Amino acid sequence: MRGVTDVSGLRDIRSMRTTGQRSIPRRQGSAYLELYMLRVEKERLEKEAALLGKRSQGLQKRLEEIQKQMERLERSAQTERPSNGGEKTTERSRPAKKWKSFSVNY
Repeated sequence: MRGVTDVSGLRDIRSMRTTGQRSIPRRQGSAYLELYMLRVEKERLEKEAALLGKRSQGLQKRLEEIQKQMERLERSAQTERPSNGGEKTTERSRPAKKWKSFSVNY
């Protein structure tokens, strides 16, 4: 199921707040309020950028671990392959189990 964050470009849509347009003209004393709001948003974005950097590093580290583990398993799978002289080998050596069924009364 796709969420809002999966849609490309949706986070880049500028709202009225980010464009700086207002329905009411600015008053003279609102410059301090605007500075405060911009400072708070800047701090929030800096924190988010730092968290994204840490997350990116963690993801990269995990991807490298997965790659190493895959290479190790591929090497071990190649050395463990039996040579049957052309016989076909099946991955499942045991017979498949039948599903158990039962009725449900409501």
